[in-house]
Amino acid sequence: MSMTQPRRRWFVTGTDTGIGKTLVSSAMLSLLAGSGLRAVGMKPVAAGLEEVDGAWRNEDVEQLQAAGNVDAPLALRCPYLLRAPMSPHLAARQEGVQIALQPLLSAFEELSERADAVVVEGVGGFCVPFGDDLDSADLAVALGLPVILVVGLRLGCLNHALLSAEAIRARGLVLAGWVASMVDPSMLAPQANLQTLRARLGAPLLGVVPHLEKPDAAGAARHIDLRALRATAGHAARRSALLQAAASAAAC
Repeated sequence: MSMTQPRRRWFVTGTDTGIGKTLVSSAMLSLLAGSGLRAVGMKPVAAGLEEVDGAWRNEDVEQLQAAGNVDAPLALRCPYLLRAPMSPHLAARQEGVQIALQPLLSAFEELSERADAVVVEGVGGFCVPFGDDLDSADLAVALGLPVILVVGLRLGCLNHALLSAEAIRARGLVLAGWVASMVDPSMLAPQANLQTLRARLGAPLLGVVPHLEKPDAAGAARHIDLRALRATAGHAARRSALLQAAASAAAC
């Protein structure tokens, strides 16, 4: 990989669970792979398995794999695959597993060596617990990636989106952009809600994914434009360099 090539790495989070993070992440991977890049998706922690043909599978992890074009081991794409469909800290406790930060960071670094673009999809909302002293926000900070927020358009989304954006920035992260996901086709005044979010979120809108009868990565990708991410890429790169410099100085 060229040293001058821009780092295409993002952390995708959402205003809630079940609002289209995996669909948006898969659409991003489809666009990136379609542009000729080696693109891979990572779901650091996944909770909820189904037995299919005698094997335990997670739908989100499989969708991300199908949308990308890099053949990477499951252990890198999803270091913690938990059986119960509940909050990761509860599912992990049930299985006697302790989710640790270092294996997640190591897996991400290995994926980064294999791909030009890495899309890391979080679990649920931004601050979902992984354990007693680790949550999804801690992972995002440790990775130091620009964040893309998926906003599920339904009643209550304004508060959820604005609080999520505030939490992302409070952790020192760059909100690179956001995607609106029409999870409730019967929502009242969707355009007015979109206008309010565009005025208040302070980040580029990358697209509005409609309520799709048969949602798939290619279909959702038609409603997303990643070019706006270039506007925030420089800011994110400068911030990452400053953080690395500060960490190096502290280690001396």
